[in-house]
Amino acid sequence: MFTNSETEQQVAEFLLQIKAIKLQPNNPFTWASGWKSPIYCDNRITLSYPTIRTYIRHKLSSAIQEEYGSVECIAGVATAGIPQGALVAQELGLPFIYVRAKAKEHGRGNMIEGEISPGKRVVVIEDLISTGGSSLQAVQALRDAGYTVAGLAAIFSYGFDIATQNFKEAKCPFFTLSNYNALLKYAEERQYISAADTEVLKQWREDPSTWGK
Repeated sequence: MFTNSETEQQVAEFLLQIKAIKLQPNNPFTWASGWKSPIYCDNRITLSYPTIRTYIRHKLSSAIQEEYGSVECIAGVATAGIPQGALVAQELGLPFIYVRAKAKEHGRGNMIEGEISPGKRVVVIEDLISTGGSSLQAVQALRDAGYTVAGLAAIFSYGFDIATQNFKEAKCPFFTLSNYNALLKYAEERQYISAADTEVLKQWREDPSTWGK
């Protein structure tokens, strides 16, 4: 699996600088799932910063080539994975498709959008991995349509054990440019958070579904 401490730290720095990641141990966010969380990540914000957007595009593209070898197509996961995937496809000179969360209820009823024939070797692009559920739903849709999924790449992962287990069970390799551990290390070193905050953030990651209740 792709690991590069310099890249992990640089991406963590970028995400904190532009507030794509916000850390609020004392004023938690509420996720759509209902979980209370001391962290919120919105990697779509990176698209508004050309230097950061370019860095992420380059790093994803080079890591995909290192990890997955010859690839014939890039597939973005709706919605946040679509622009990131399109940028990577442009960088690599590859066709691009994207996978909806569910099939359209009108027109052709597509779940996969694009004109790439099945059988191609595809890498899936996400912006963020939490439990891996939506990502693996897209992977399965591509497999069901006849594509070969080489693996998945994303910008950031919370590092939940359940995500690692889910990807393992789905037999889908994945990597991320940065992760929760790298983020906490950088945030504490640069005094975005205190040592006490770091402990709270570590406790949340151990059991996010019950934290804060």
